Amino acid sequence: MRSFRITAFAAALTASALMPLASLQAAPGHSGGQVGEPGKKAEAGRTLTVMLEDNFYEPERITVVAGETVRFVIKNKGEFLHEFNIGTPEMHAAHQKEMAMMAEHGMLTPTGIDKNAMAKMDHSMKHDDPNSVLVEPGKSAEIVWKFTNAGTIEFACNIPGHYEAGMVGTFQFRSNPSKK
Repeated sequence: MRSFRITAFAAALTASALMPLASLQAAPGHSGGQVGEPGKKAEAGRTLTVMLEDNFYEPERITVVAGETVRFVIKNKGEFLHEFNIGTPEMHAAHQKEMAMMAEHGMLTPTGIDKNAMAKMDHSMKHDDPNSVLVEPGKSAEIVWKFTNAGTIEFACNIPGHYEAGMVGTFQFRSNPSKK
């Protein structure tokens, strides 16, 4: 399965490089409001570690309860730059276009972030939304998130080609908060 993901990743990356990027525009609503809101670390009921590899997450499914605040510790164990982004499938589709623009403008490389190039861009391309974090190889990051509504919510890497290669996981909502 993982060898298929790497092959699919290479094909998707090639396809994304050929996309006409001049017509892409930033989509509103990518800050996560539809899927929850930034949480406070002190209010997190639990901490989950999510490993980012090339190109998959461990775990691939996370169970949450509407109203729950979770602290995510995200560790990139892969060789490439990856993202942990909480959103709906539609939000990810829009964000993938933004990420392609960031790559085209030199803000993202396969293994890192060019902070100088990012600093020169307008706010819509700075990748500083509270529902999303970019993690370079060997690095860690955190997101504290409150899941306000049940629904179809994914966590995904929207770097060109990664989502298409299978770097996406799901949040499964449960109704009984006593079962984790």
